[in-house]
Amino acid sequence: MFKAEKEGAIMLDVFILIVFMVVIGALIGGVTNSLAIKMLFRPYKAYYIGRFKVPFTPGLIPKRREELAQQLGNMVVDHLITPESLQKKIMNDDFQRDVTEWLQEESAPVFRSDKTINEWLEILHIPVSSDVLNRWLKEWVEDKVTRSKMEYSSKRVGEALPEKWQEKIEDAIPKLVDMIAGRAESYFTSPEGKAKVKIMIDDFLKERGRLGNMLGMFLGNTSIADKVQPEIVKFIKHEGTQEILHNLLRKEWGKLKLMQVDEVIDKLPEEDIMSQLHTSLIRIVDIDGHLSKPLSYWLAPHEGTFTDTLLPKWVEKGTDLLSAKIPNLMTKLHLQKIVQEQVESFSVARLEDLVLGISRREFKMITYLGALLGGIIGLIQSIFVMIFS
Repeated sequence: MFKAEKEGAIMLDVFILIVFMVVIGALIGGVTNSLAIKMLFRPYKAYYIGRFKVPFTPGLIPKRREELAQQLGNMVVDHLITPESLQKKIMNDDFQRDVTEWLQEESAPVFRSDKTINEWLEILHIPVSSDVLNRWLKEWVEDKVTRSKMEYSSKRVGEALPEKWQEKIEDAIPKLVDMIAGRAESYFTSPEGKAKVKIMIDDFLKERGRLGNMLGMFLGNTSIADKVQPEIVKFIKHEGTQEILHNLLRKEWGKLKLMQVDEVIDKLPEEDIMSQLHTSLIRIVDIDGHLSKPLSYWLAPHEGTFTDTLLPKWVEKGTDLLSAKIPNLMTKLHLQKIVQEQVESFSVARLEDLVLGISRREFKMITYLGALLGGIIGLIQSIFVMIFS
């Protein structure tokens, strides 16, 4: 009985030894791994005892932060965001379709906008208005006229005008003669024309004194006007009269072609002509009216062509151009330096949060693995202790 109790005590001691060594080994392994993980980041700064720095301060990452930032920059540029990967992404059909759809959605409100062009110019802070454009138009006309005067002032009219214009003017002379004759005939056959003929005959008779009065009393003014008016119309319609007028216009046109341009300009009221020209251009162009219309008035009719035809082509050409420029663009951006500067600007605490936020679970598993390995080592040690004791 005493022997059985002794063997039971021995077994209990062995069990306690094994459990004790396993627990101690597990604690050592777990605490060691946990401490090693903590020492990656902590302490954040170096500590000194007098002039001597405490070993392992600061932690690994704070101590190597600049090198880590540089390596992260290299990793991003060399392996993550490379020109080839960006080119592949940009040239992808799905990406181009997404960009096209996004641009279509963003441009739709512009095409249907009820805001006037003036309002859009104000929103975009573009210093353009109807007054500015009208002033520019006036300056442009004055500049063109001044340049033309300097260029053609020493030339004759026949040299300055293009041949086509001269041919059109010469072809227009017969039409002008017919128009003048027609207008004159219409005037003298009208009541106003008949009254004018009567007034002219009255003035003629008054200038002749008594002879005119006697002739008027003898023939009667109305009778004379009625007889003269048809003769005037016949004179106007006569071929000889039209030929005289035709020759007269051709002769004057010939004289005008021989005159120098500056002589013709000097005889014209230049200021009045410029003012009328500017006023006419403003009225024809109607800049104020155009700028006062809503943007949809101008763009809505072309929305389908833009979104369905032009925009997809522009996106395709734009992505092609961007793809070709990406290597040079990335070089200009110095992406590696940007990543490096960003990482260097992070506090060590933030770096710790970033790393632990990603790998906290894995670090816990490493701690547990250390405890497991420590426990196994403790178990093995306890077995060796029992064997050799």
